[in-house]
Amino acid sequence: MASIERKKMDNALKQVVISALREQGFKGSLPHFRRINENNIDLITFQFNKWGGSFVVELASCSKEDTPVIRGEKLPPNKVTAHFINDRFRLGGKSLDEGGIWFNFESAKSDQDYIEVANSVLKLLHTSDKTWISSLYK
Repeated sequence: MASIERKKMDNALKQVVISALREQGFKGSLPHFRRINENNIDLITFQFNKWGGSFVVELASCSKEDTPVIRGEKLPPNKVTAHFINDRFRLGGKSLDEGGIWFNFESAKSDQDYIEVANSVLKLLHTSDKTWISSLYK
């Protein structure tokens, strides 16, 4: 069962980040989201620290026609998540080799503190540009 702090962070992400992702065409639910574009699929996954208090946002892209094969079956576009893609970027990282930003909510005391963490994620997501995630691979 998720901690109270994790539930509060999930609620803040839903209120701030997920609502913005939905406006930009992303579908899915925490922790996995996807947007099927003309030529590719943009993927965003929130990976929470198993000990609590922080998370990282992973970004990936794959071709609509060349989705990953899992257990001998090609995944349909609406089932692909960032975790199925070997080369994933972390939000805030400049390359595949950088660790990105771990968003820390361990010291959050009020609902507003959780909202501020969610806002810090939103500021770094450039998903209004449908080529942003795929351009990270160049």
